[in-house]
Amino acid sequence: MNKKELYNRILQLDGLTNEEKSELLGLLRKQKRYGLVWEDKPEDVEERLREELPVLVEDASKAIISPDGDAPNHILIEGDNLEALTTLAYTHEGKIDVIYIDPPYNTGNNDFVYNDRFVDKEDSYRHSKWLSFINKRLRIAKQLLSDKGVIFISIDDNEQAQLKLLCDEILGVENFIAILPRITKASGKTTDKIAQNHDYLMIYAKSESQCTIAGIPHNDEGFKNIDEYYKQRGKYKLNQTLDYDSLSYSSSLDYPITINGETFYPGGNYAQYLERLKGKHKRADWAWRWSEDLFNFGYNNGFIVVKNGKNGKRIYTKTYQRVSIEKAGNNYVVIEKERVKPVQSIQLVNNIFSNDNAKKELGSIFEDIPFDYPKPTSILRYMLQTIPDCKTILDFFAGSGTTLHATMQLNAEDGGHRKCILVTNNENNICEEVTYERNKRVINGYTTPKGEEVPGLTGNTLRYYRTSFVGRGRSMKNMRQLMSLSTDMLCIKEDLYTEQQKFGEQQTYKNVFRYFDNGKKRMMIIYREEAVQQLVDLIQNTDYEDRMLVYVFSPSEDPWEGEFEEVQDKVQLCALPQAIYNAYRRILPKKKDELIISDDTKTTVQENMPNGMLNFDEEEDL
Repeated sequence: MNKKELYNRILQLDGLTNEEKSELLGLLRKQKRYGLVWEDKPEDVEERLREELPVLVEDASKAIISPDGDAPNHILIEGDNLEALTTLAYTHEGKIDVIYIDPPYNTGNNDFVYNDRFVDKEDSYRHSKWLSFINKRLRIAKQLLSDKGVIFISIDDNEQAQLKLLCDEILGVENFIAILPRITKASGKTTDKIAQNHDYLMIYAKSESQCTIAGIPHNDEGFKNIDEYYKQRGKYKLNQTLDYDSLSYSSSLDYPITINGETFYPGGNYAQYLERLKGKHKRADWAWRWSEDLFNFGYNNGFIVVKNGKNGKRIYTKTYQRVSIEKAGNNYVVIEKERVKPVQSIQLVNNIFSNDNAKKELGSIFEDIPFDYPKPTSILRYMLQTIPDCKTILDFFAGSGTTLHATMQLNAEDGGHRKCILVTNNENNICEEVTYERNKRVINGYTTPKGEEVPGLTGNTLRYYRTSFVGRGRSMKNMRQLMSLSTDMLCIKEDLYTEQQKFGEQQTYKNVFRYFDNGKKRMMIIYREEAVQQLVDLIQNTDYEDRMLVYVFSPSEDPWEGEFEEVQDKVQLCALPQAIYNAYRRILPKKKDELIISDDTKTTVQENMPNGMLNFDEEEDL
C-alpha cells in the first residue's frame, strides 16, 4: 500500500474524530526516506493565526514623504514576521526579486527567542525549535520570490548544516547557488582550539535556470587620469611599468625602444642589456612585458606614457576603464571590455564586509551602538549589485535596518529605483528607536557624534505599518471588517498611495468608497455594495484610456460583474475579501477543529467542499 492509499484509508476510518485523524496523518507525513527530520514545536504566533487573520495598518504620523513624486516607496512593518509574511502573501506573491535575512544564529547565548523565552544550550529541543521557526517562514518566503528571485541567508556553524538541508527541501537542491564564507571580525573569537572569525552567506534561487547572478562592477577608485581618449575610453591609471625584472626571461622581449629620440632598455641599463644579449642573464631577468609588435600598436594608439622616476625616465602602460588591447589574428585591436568581474566564493573575506565595519557605520549615526552584531551596508550593496533588474527587496529579520540603508545608498550611486520592505518586531523598541530612526536619519540627513554633517538621501519615501487582526471566522461582520482594514494593504499591493477626495464630481466617503490616482495608475475601493450602481454611472462618464482597478466588497467570488458589465472595458475588477482569503488559505495553519489533510489528497477532498470555503467557517454572525 502506497502513502496516498494509506491517507485515504485513514480518512475513511470510523470512530475517530477529525483531530485524531489529523494526528495520524501528521505522523505519516513526517516519515521521510531522506532529509531533515525534527520534532515540531508549536509557536504562539502560529496558534494566534489559527483564530485571527493579520492585516497591515499604517501609522501615518511616521511617514517620511519625499518631495520627489517618483521616489521609491519603502515599507517598514512592525510585527511578528510570520504575521507580516502572511500579509505579504497577498500583496507580494511572486513579486520579490531579492530576499535577504539574518535570522538568529541559535548560539544558545540569548540570541534566539521562542514563545517569549530565550533558547539556551541546555534546551534539548534547541535545534527543533529553530527549525520549526525558520521552516514556516522560508515556506512563505518561497511563494513571495519572483521566478528570477534569489534569497540570501546569513548563518553560522550552529545551524548552517541543518539550514542547508532545509533549504534543499523547500527551495530544491537544484536551485542551490553557493555558500560564501564572510569575515566577521579581524581578530576572531578566541577559544581553546580555533579562533572563529567567519560566518556564511547561503544563496538559493527560486529557479536556477531563470535567475542571473551578474558580475560585480570593477572598482574605479584608481582611475583618475584623463587624456584625449576620455570620451571613448574613460579615465586611465598608470599602475605598471613596461619593464619587469621578475619575468621569465625571453630574448624576444628584450629589445631597445626609441621614443622622441631617446632609447630605453629593460631595467634602464645599456651595459646590462648588452650582457643579456651575450646570454649572460638570469632565469628571471629584465624584459618588456609587451612584444615589439604589441608595443608599436600601443604606442601608436595612445597606451604608452614616459614619466620621470627616482632612477630616471621609465615607460608606463595606460590601463583604461572601458577598453583594452586584444589580438585579432596577426593584428591588434582596441575593444570595449567587460566592466564586471565574476562573484568569487571568497569575496566576502575582505574586512569591509565585517561586523567591525558595520559597528563603525552605526556608530556614525547613533552615539551608543544599539545592536550587537549588525551587518555592514557593504555586504548588502554587493549582493544587490549581483542581481540585475532588481525591483523589490525584502528583509524579514530587519534588525538595525541595514538592508534599507544599503538599498537607498545603491539607488543613489547608480540611479536605481529599488524598493525595500523591512519587517521586525518591536522588542525593546527596536523597530521604532533603531530600525525606523536609523533610516529616518539616513533620509533626512544627520550629524555624526563627531559633529560632521551627513546629507540626507531625500529621494526616498518611507512608510510605517503595524500588524492588526480580524477574526478568522467567515461571518459578515468579520468580512466587512477585513474589507475595511484592507485599504493600506491594497495601497502597498498596487504601490499607489495618492488619495483623491473626489471621483469626478462625487465626494468620496471612507466607509463607502475611496479613490486613488497618482497620474499613472488609478484605483477605486468600494466598501458598500449599495454604492455600486451609482459608481458605475460615474465610471461610465469618465474618459480614461487605461482600465481602473476596482476592489469591491462581495460576500462571494463575484465582484458584481453583472452590475459592471456596461463599463467592463474601463475597469479591472476584484472581489474582496475573497481574494485575501484565497491568498491566506494557502499558507495559514489549519484551525484546531479542522481535518488536516496531506497535499497528496487535498485535490480530491476539495471537490466535495464549498467553493472558497476551505479552512474558513461558513456561518455568519446574526
